[in-house]
Amino acid sequence: MSAYPSFLFVCLGNICRSPLAEAAMRHEAEAAGLDLMIDSAGTGSWHIGKAPDPRSQAEALRHGIDISGYRARQVVTADFTRFDHIIAMDSSNFANLERLEPRSSRARLSMLLDHVPGWEGHDVDDPYFGGPEGFVTTWDQVSAAARNLVAAIRA
Repeated sequence: MSAYPSFLFVCLGNICRSPLAEAAMRHEAEAAGLDLMIDSAGTGSWHIGKAPDPRSQAEALRHGIDISGYRARQVVTADFTRFDHIIAMDSSNFANLERLEPRSSRARLSMLLDHVPGWEGHDVDDPYFGGPEGFVTTWDQVSAAARNLVAAIRA
């Protein structure tokens, strides 16, 4: 078990926002020399086993990060004892996680943008129904949060 906290990033389908959050966190942790357990999942089941949305892959690649090998999965009960932090991309998924959370949970639930001063309580923009520009905004949001999470670990 790592001496550092572990993180699970959660959105609805695990093909847009949460894979980008996972990628941003992995990138920031690696740059800081931290060996963290980082994963992503969805509260929904319809994309299980699929690669991230091609627009998510393109945005990550724009930052030198290849997420083509990521595969969508659904949150499972074991995640609540496996991870220290389960971080939702929006209030709807946060509510879903609260409903799924077992009594034995050790995970701390939060929303991603609560880790960015001035953005507390806001949802990460869901770019799924828009064009590539939405994925740029989403990347900006998730990478800002990842930087702050890594800074908090290092502090």
